[in-house]
Amino acid sequence: MKELFPAKQVMGFVFSLILTIVALLVYYTDMSFTAGMTVLLITAFIQAGLQLIVFMHAGETKDKGAIYTNIYYGVFMALITILGTLLCMIWGYV
Repeated sequence: MKELFPAKQVMGFVFSLILTIVALLVYYTDMSFTAGMTVLLITAFIQAGLQLIVFMHAGETKDKGAIYTNIYYGVFMALITILGTLLCMIWGYV
């Protein structure tokens, strides 16, 4: 019976709920903008990783290396896009 109970998914769900409560605490407490955004960004990235690994089973296939390589590439391209946009539009470098 133990092998039929989805313990990993239940623990992932509980951890997702905890991360959501932490993010809601940012709204309900009187945090500064910087502290609030830091907490929200950290919880968002942890939540995204948790969803990807636990609920989308990214690491359970034999081609998990290719899946993680694509994820790293996507994150790298997103950071390049964000930093390039900040560089051009906010900081004034063209």
